[in-house]
Amino acid sequence: MLAKSEFHEEGFELAMMSWLPENVSTYGGQIDYLFYLIYYITAAALIIVTVLMVAFLIVYRQRAGRKAVYIHGNTALEVTWTVVPAVILLLLSFMSISTWGEIKIYAPPAEYEVRVVGKQFNWDVFHPGPDGKLGTKDDIKIENEVHVPVDKVVHVQLQASDVIHSFFVPNFRVKQDAVPGRNILVWFEVTKPGKYELPCAELCGFGHSGMLGWVFVHTPEDYEKFLKENQG
Repeated sequence: MLAKSEFHEEGFELAMMSWLPENVSTYGGQIDYLFYLIYYITAAALIIVTVLMVAFLIVYRQRAGRKAVYIHGNTALEVTWTVVPAVILLLLSFMSISTWGEIKIYAPPAEYEVRVVGKQFNWDVFHPGPDGKLGTKDDIKIENEVHVPVDKVVHVQLQASDVIHSFFVPNFRVKQDAVPGRNILVWFEVTKPGKYELPCAELCGFGHSGMLGWVFVHTPEDYEKFLKENQG
């Protein structure tokens, strides 16, 4: 398994051949590594099973003069094809523990914080105003737009006002359900300024397909400009 520093510098090399959107978050490389590891293990299993199935169809096909024979089974073979997948799944579980803990449990201290509320069929986003604090009178509320600075640990206080929604930013490798009555912490640190798609990834009603927001990741200068333009 690769060291985290290698993930942060280059991501996983296989991502260069991927159809996934560009990863721009600090922990995205770890997720891509696990994704492609599982993908290639599954692909190998599919190929092996398919080749064996076709081979058996050819070798043991019905032929004139050949009598069918009952075979009880092979205990060693049955144990092998049970134990090997179990061991692989167990290893994958242990390999994902640190990544899961980093993303879902042990979030680093926030350098910037926003509150995102999902509703049918928009995102209400509350940014800290000039005082730099969330939850005060000068908060900036913008619909369907999240504005954050680059290279900062961002905490998102995720909520829902009606039904379950899902906060999904493919480029950040972030996906978290927003549940009514709960405040759920989501965090990310983005390494590249830009505009990134924020769809709702949970079927939330008739207008679900149109529930699309954007995350704007600003340079320090552009973020200060955003604050000045939205004061008051």
